[in-house]
Amino acid sequence: MEEIQHTHLDIRGLKLHVAEIGKGPIVVVFLHGFPEIWYSWRYQMMAVANAGFRAIAFDFRGYGLSQEPPEPEKASFMDLVHDLLAILDSLAIPKEPRRAEADFERFDVRTVVRNVYILFSRSEIPVAGKDQEIMDLVDPSIPLPHWFTDEDLTAYATLYEKSGFRFPLQVPYRAWMGAPSITDPKVQVPALLVMGEKDYVLKFLGMEDYIRSGKVKDYVPDLEIVFLPEGSHFVQEQLPDQVNQLIITFLNKHT
Repeated sequence: MEEIQHTHLDIRGLKLHVAEIGKGPIVVVFLHGFPEIWYSWRYQMMAVANAGFRAIAFDFRGYGLSQEPPEPEKASFMDLVHDLLAILDSLAIPKEPRRAEADFERFDVRTVVRNVYILFSRSEIPVAGKDQEIMDLVDPSIPLPHWFTDEDLTAYATLYEKSGFRFPLQVPYRAWMGAPSITDPKVQVPALLVMGEKDYVLKFLGMEDYIRSGKVKDYVPDLEIVFLPEGSHFVQEQLPDQVNQLIITFLNKHT
């Protein structure tokens, strides 16, 4: 096992122990459980390295040779996830793009934005088939919605060329389930919800009943709900005059 190299990396305020062997272009990361440490993967690490791959294992924070956090009782499983990602960054190991990112990266930013506006302006939930990605659902010959101009597309594309899609895909969508729990969440101020009758979101299981039945008002008691018959998911851009008037009327009522 002398071939296995050991180092400590400064990761998110802690010194974490990392073991590594092999020089191959493909990296294999081994994660231990309890009561193991990196050592439990020693045989597999050497076998993987001998097969031409690069093998990495680390002691989780508070395990083995890795430093324990100052407040261990506050540690969570997500610390492991964030530590692992930080270690990969520290070692300059590229992370495989997740499915949506990989799908988007096949196209230029302008095409991605264009396809999203075409797909999500429809009244049906876009669902990719077994051998498809979501971007495959758009025929390049399909025009933009009539209310979304080339100038609008350029404005969006210019901004997303700067920011990229990685963070927008994470927040709020992927981060939603990991949001901290809030006891008895309630919006205590007057609120306005304007939705299009043709918004695909209404097709998600239980969503339309949740809104139309008024169940949503359990959390937003002073909520006014308006449905616009021809509106899609992007109702504020599709029907700006109607939405503007609703907002002004609402504001005048509550100020």
